[in-house]
Amino acid sequence: MTRAAAVAAGAAVLDGEKRLAAQEYKFPNADIKLGIASYSFRNFSREQAIQMTKELGTPYLNIKDFHLKLDSTTEQIAAAKKEFADAGIVLVGCGNVTFAKDDEADIRSKFEYAKAAGFPLIVCAPTPEILPKMEKYVKEYDIKIAIHNHGPEDKHFPTPQSVLAAVKNMDPRCGLCMDIGHTARTGADNVESVAEAGPRLLDMHTKDLADPTNKDWKAARDSQVAVGEGKLPIGRLFEELTKIGYKGSVNLEYEINGDNPVPGMKISFAYMRGVLTGLEAARNA
Repeated sequence: MTRAAAVAAGAAVLDGEKRLAAQEYKFPNADIKLGIASYSFRNFSREQAIQMTKELGTPYLNIKDFHLKLDSTTEQIAAAKKEFADAGIVLVGCGNVTFAKDDEADIRSKFEYAKAAGFPLIVCAPTPEILPKMEKYVKEYDIKIAIHNHGPEDKHFPTPQSVLAAVKNMDPRCGLCMDIGHTARTGADNVESVAEAGPRLLDMHTKDLADPTNKDWKAARDSQVAVGEGKLPIGRLFEELTKIGYKGSVNLEYEINGDNPVPGMKISFAYMRGVLTGLEAARNA
């Protein structure tokens, strides 16, 4: 499917159905949800982030602490949770949350935060020393953790493979949040990485880069474009996600045009919807 055809198909899905469920795609053994990493709305308030999420036609949102502070009181969390629920927002997780303090109380406080807000998953950046301690809280709270790979600058978990090596003997609720932009910059193959991760792939941050080979993140970030306009293998990625039976969210993390992200995000969603619509049609042909 060409980029133009994908965008047209994706636009038709949303315009035709006029419902939030247009962001969920079911395949045999797979259930892919197109959502948003709220970091995309970092320059906006929670109320504005909710409105922009609704404008983009998806209920699925992963919350960065810009929109619900980690040190929020129980009352503040309850109020925010109600705001999201009243708007029809489905909270698929929180993060990225840093776990750099070797302190059980600090670890527990972040799981308590996730529990109070109803987050089923924490996208996180732990140190290798702290990660084993987190497993205890995963079991206690029944909240998944997905380690975010951050590319060449990340001295702990630059690639999906480095995350997979760290969690391979841990509880199955300990896994990977794969950032496809950072993955490409390390030279790792995104499609192969999805296949390697299998059930350990618990979350995904998606974007597109015009220059995915540049190891410098600032330069690579500046080359970010709407999904479908760059060089990342979006179509093959979605096809591989259906093959492994992925049932998580694919969250758009739009890191450019911070003061006006919605136009580029609309293009990105239209492209991704179009690709998934094409895959659905091919499966049903």
